[in-house]
Amino acid sequence: MNRGESILSGTLADDGQRLDKALAEASGLSRERVKALMGEGRVRLGGAEVHQASARSVAGTAFEIRVPEAVPAQALAQDIPLTVVFEDEHLIVIDKPAGLVVHPAAGNLDGTLVNALLHHCQGQLSGIGGVARPGIVHRIDKDTSGLLVVAKTDTAHEGLARQFADHSIERAYLAVTAGHPLPPTGTVRGAIARSSTNRKKMALVEDGRGKHAVTHYKTLERLDGAALVECRLETGRTHQVRVHMASIGHPLLGDPVYGRTPARLRPILTQLHFARQALHAAVLGFIHPATGAALRFDSTLPADMAGLLVELRGSS
Repeated sequence: MNRGESILSGTLADDGQRLDKALAEASGLSRERVKALMGEGRVRLGGAEVHQASARSVAGTAFEIRVPEAVPAQALAQDIPLTVVFEDEHLIVIDKPAGLVVHPAAGNLDGTLVNALLHHCQGQLSGIGGVARPGIVHRIDKDTSGLLVVAKTDTAHEGLARQFADHSIERAYLAVTAGHPLPPTGTVRGAIARSSTNRKKMALVEDGRGKHAVTHYKTLERLDGAALVECRLETGRTHQVRVHMASIGHPLLGDPVYGRTPARLRPILTQLHFARQALHAAVLGFIHPATGAALRFDSTLPADMAGLLVELRGSS
């Protein structure tokens, strides 16, 4: 046992439960905490390390969970302006600007949304995500703008995480794609995993290797060499909209990773200094995990994407 570490041990009581649920009931930890500790290699069953939260329990199996000593949040509270759409004692909904990183990581240790939230919420954020990601239930890319919900309490975190896991969260993105998707309305299905050739990219992979992903898209407006498209997520995978739209030949304008902007449209992006993927998280809806109220939020397009639409309309 490492210094400052405690060990929870015992035996599982029931057969056939999800393993994270069975371990939570037996240990007194929350399911999200159990899953996080599994991911860190701190959970053993019958002496063997386990990582699959959805595996089924076997009554009488001995378990051991090594719980690290709690440490203070390493991220600094910073007074960074936030656009708060909704807030109560359980959660907060933010309209994130493009360019703001969600949580600290190598190369971005401060100036992130987490730093701003630690100041705004005076440190009152769910600890399930660990010291680097307090309150973070989901995230959107640095250069994607729009709506994001953050948990202040562990109960809210668990309730929101369940909704993300069962795909009951409503999420709609507005994207500007190269070309006009055909058919104009459709569904893209394809498993997504880390690219085997470039670890910074995600890629479509054969079923069974990556994570199942489904995007429903609808063309809202045809533009000159481009289209304004609504993408509704049935699942929420890393770079899902960007990967799926590129996979059908219509990458997002300005996306530096998954597609090239058509040559005839590049002068427009250069003139506007538009240097990000044209993607905005416009709708977020969920059931409040504490009150049970149905909440739905809409975010208007930010000025840079609105300006891009004006130019693309004017050039047609």
